[in-house]
Formats: sequence, C-alpha cells, structure tokens
Amino acid sequence: MPMVVGVVAGAVVVAVLVLIGLFKMMWRVAEPNEALIISGSKHRTEGLEEGMGFRIVTGRGTLVLPGVQAVRKLSLDLNETELHVDCVTHQGIPLKVRGVVIFKVGDDFVSIANAARRFLDQQRMMSERVHNVFAGHLRSIVGGLTVEDMIRDREKLTGQTRAACGTEMEKLGLIVDSLQIHEIEDPTGYIQNLAAPHAAAVQRDARIAQAESNRLATEAEQQSFARMAEATRDSEILQAGYQAERDKAAARARQAGPLADAGARQEVVVQETRVAELEAHRREQQLQADVRKPADAKAYEKRTLAEAERDARISAAEARAKETELAAAAEATRVKTAAGAEAEATQTRGAATAAATRATGEAEAAAAQAKGLAAAEAARAKGLAEAEAIKARAAALAENQEAVVAQQLAENWPEIVQAGASAFGNVDNMVLLNGADGMAELFAKALTMGGTGLGLARQLLSSMNQNGQVQNGTVPSRGGHAAPPAQKVPVEQDED
Repeated sequence: MPMVVGVVAGAVVVAVLVLIGLFKMMWRVAEPNEALIISGSKHRTEGLEEGMGFRIVTGRGTLVLPGVQAVRKLSLDLNETELHVDCVTHQGIPLKVRGVVIFKVGDDFVSIANAARRFLDQQRMMSERVHNVFAGHLRSIVGGLTVEDMIRDREKLTGQTRAACGTEMEKLGLIVDSLQIHEIEDPTGYIQNLAAPHAAAVQRDARIAQAESNRLATEAEQQSFARMAEATRDSEILQAGYQAERDKAAARARQAGPLADAGARQEVVVQETRVAELEAHRREQQLQADVRKPADAKAYEKRTLAEAERDARISAAEARAKETELAAAAEATRVKTAAGAEAEATQTRGAATAAATRATGEAEAAAAQAKGLAAAEAARAKGLAEAEAIKARAAALAENQEAVVAQQLAENWPEIVQAGASAFGNVDNMVLLNGADGMAELFAKALTMGGTGLGLARQLLSSMNQNGQVQNGTVPSRGGHAAPPAQKVPVEQDED
C-alpha cells in the first residue's frame, strides 16, 4: 500500500513537472520595449482589419501553441540615424546638411502591424530606410529655401522636414521622436562671406566699446588723480596754515619781552608828551597875556585907520569913474549917431547902384531877346518862303511840266550855252570849213552836245536841291555861283 502511494505521488509530481514544462514552453511574455507578433492562427485584434493572420501582444503574457503558432519579437526601442545630405539651395549654392533623426516603432497596434510587415526580418535596415526617406525630403525642402532662411530659421526647416516625412513614416509604422539639424556646411564660403559684414560690425562695435571703456577708464583715472591732487593740495594748505599759526605763536612768544619793554617805553613817552603839552599850553597862555593882547590892540588900531583911508580913496575913485563913464556915454552916443547916418547914406547909394545895374541888365536882356526873336522870325519867314516856292514849283511841275521846263531853260540859257561852249575849252587849233555856215553848224553841234535839249533840262530840274544848285550836273541856278568862264578858242577861218 505505501508503495502505491509512492507511485501515485511520483506520477503526480512528474505530471506536475510535465505541466510546468509545457506551460513554460507555451507561455510567452512581452517585454516593455518589444511587441510579440504571433502568427499561425486566425485572430482578431482591436483596431486591425480582419484576416490579418497574426496577433500582437505588448506588455503582457500569452499562451502560444508550439508547432501551431510562431512567435517573433519586434523591438520598440529608440533608433537613431545620422543625416549626411548634400543639398542645393534655391540660390544654387551647394550645402552639406548634418543632422540626426531619432525614431521608433509606434506604440499603437496599427503602427506595430505596419512596422512588423515591413521590418520584422529587416530591423537592422530600418535606419537606412529612414535615412533615405529624410534625405530625399530634406533635399526637396532645402531646394525651395535660401541660405539666409536656413540660417535664421532652422526650426522652419525642421518643421517642414518632419511634416513632409510624416505620412511616409506613418505608413512605415514609425514615429519621429526628434529631428535635429546639427550643422550646415558651406564648401563655397557663402555663409562665411555672408557673416563677414556682421562680424566686421561686431568687431567694430567691440572696438568702439573697448575704446569707450578705455576712455571712461582714463577719465576715471584722471578724475581720481585730480581728486588725489586736490586732496594733497588741501592737506598741504591746511598744513601750511597750521605751520603759519605755529610760527605766528612762536614769533609772538619771542616778541612778548620786547613788546612789553616797548609798551613801557611808550607809556613813559606818552607821559612825557603830556607834560610837554601842558608846559607848551602854559607858555601859550603866558604869551597870550603878555604879547598877543597888546599886539591885537595895536593891529586893530592900524586896521581901523587903514580901512578909513581906503574908504576915502574908494569914494574918490568912484566919483572919478562916474564922471568918466558919463563922458564916455556921451561920446559913444555921438559916434553912434554919426555912424548911423553914414551907414544909411551908404545903403542908399548901394540901393541906387543896384537898381541902375538891374535896369541896365534887364534892358540888355530884353534887347538880346528881341534880336533873337527877330532873327528867328526872319529865319522862319525865309524858310517858309523857300518852302512855299519849292511847293509852288513842285505843283507847277506836276501840272505843266513842259512850261516849267521852258521857263527854266529860258532862265538858265546862258549857263547852258556856257556849258556847251566848255566842250571846246581844251581845243588849241580848229579848222572850219564852209566859212560862216561851218561856224554856225559847229556852234549848233556844240550846243547839242552841251545841252541835250528838253531831256537834259528835265534832268537838271530834277537834280536841283533846295538852295537852287544841281546835285550831279555842272550848271548852277541863278542864285548860285557862276560857271567858270569859257576859254577862248583860237579859230582859223578858211579863206574859202
């Protein structure tokens, strides 16, 4: 009987051990940083579509049938990938962007399912895939920005990159915990050149600040030196004052004895002076009584006698002066009367002379004015007469030109004949044929040559000026100068 109990107990123990072993083989527990992907049977997980064919377990344990179901683990740890991307900005400037992306598989079942389908057997390739996704989007975003935008607002670049990669990362079942742009390298030196003006401005401000600081420090040092010198001066002045007071006190101490002696001697002198003054006053009183009183009496007597004599002389002088004044007044009245008469006579003679001179001047001026008026009137009358004559001649010439020409020819016929004869003035010898007929014919031709008839007369009349002289011809009017006399021409008469 005990043997049966032992067997049964052993069997129970073995069975328990077997059950424990089987349970350990079938029980799987998911760690906090991993997810169990159980496949091999149809399961339905909340949030996932039906027919997925696998079950996701996180943070708890579950039974797995060995040989029927397969269990694999998907890590939920953080992953990191470094970004080394060569980009070109909107300005065409090449840049190298250095950064880091920290990501992980999402905690929800959808993200775990998406990551399990894509990375369950390729979890080591997860960083490379994420790098490729971010590199592509980063190049695209940097191509639309300028260098200045990237430098001044890196958060904008980071936000745009995360927003652009969000959809693809969600499809991969990944979430980005952090995206940092560490460095932007510029192989062309554009950023350095861009920063040069600011660096120069900062350096300038630093130098200005340093110079201002030096100036303030120098001013403070100078003020400190000035205050030190002022304090030294005040101290020396006070010391000199104290020394002077000490010297003065010492001098007074040294002079105390001599001053006391001098004061005593001064008192003696004062007393002696008073005694001398009293003695002098006594003597003066004695002189007043003995000398001055009698002298004053004698002086008063003499002064009284002198004043009486002076008054007598003054009275006599005043009488003589009055007499002389009356005589002078009478003489002055006589001279004044004579001078007044003489002045009145002189004034009367001057007035008569001035009146005569004025009358003579006025008469001469009136005569000159009358002569001028007469001459002007004569010239005016002569001019008017000549103008009327010229006007009448012009009117007559306009009305009957032939009659005027005939009259002028008749009036100027001797001058015309003389002008015709002047043609023979330079002839030394002349031979005449036909006797008297030849002479008559010769003179007729000369007259024709000297005056061409009516046309010549008209020309002469038209060329005469207002004084009756011909402007361009040689024949003057009657009122002008006579033509030069014709030269005698010796004539040889033919005997025939």
